[in-house]
Amino acid sequence: MARYLLHHRHEPDECGVVFTSFKGHDSPLRHRPTLASCRTGGHAIWWTVEADSEDDALALLPYYVAKRTTITHVSEVQIP
Repeated sequence: MARYLLHHRHEPDECGVVFTSFKGHDSPLRHRPTLASCRTGGHAIWWTVEADSEDDALALLPYYVAKRTTITHVSEVQIP
């Protein structure tokens, strides 16, 4: 499986819709902590996920969130 960084951005007035959209979407990302900047005014959320493909990674998100999400294939590196 590959590892992906999902980076979602939304407008301040969309926070409620973004979080509520997960209630109708069966995803292993629900009820798990992740990084977000909504409380500090940035209105972005980041997830690191493992999936077989980019499409599979985006499928972990509700459509409303996924269509506003960029995806980057990432791997761990050792910083000297």
